[in-house]
Amino acid sequence: MLKRPALALLLLAICLPSFAGIPSRKAVYIGGTVKSLKENTEGEMSTKDEKLLVFQFKKEQFSIPYDKIDTLEYGQKAGRRLGLAIVVTPVALLSKKRRHFLTIDYTDADDKQQAAVFELGKDIVRVTLSSLEARTGRKIEYQDEEARESSKGN
Repeated sequence: MLKRPALALLLLAICLPSFAGIPSRKAVYIGGTVKSLKENTEGEMSTKDEKLLVFQFKKEQFSIPYDKIDTLEYGQKAGRRLGLAIVVTPVALLSKKRRHFLTIDYTDADDKQQAAVFELGKDIVRVTLSSLEARTGRKIEYQDEEARESSKGN
């Protein structure tokens, strides 16, 4: 009799984190041309250095000099929480999960064009975008008006 609730709780504990997305103060390298980073590498993005954008992961770091950044683009994707609705409650279908994406086009040390796409946690979107505009002197290009409004309201 007690086995079913225990099994349900175990399944919930295993499945729930996979629907949660990235932590709100982290960033994930989604993809691009950066050979030193594997896709879906989670880390911390920092704009504190005056000359470099730094992505710290595990015990390593990847950095881009601000003066080598050519374009910055921000967009978002909204999706329903289908997995959460299946595991926990159908009410989760009424909420949306927003994913925040930053694309950075830059020139590397060998003068070759490179691109990196990062997913940003919701708590770092606004400060990261504002800091990048200030440090690079470049305006963020927004994929649409909803992305522009969302980036201002975080």
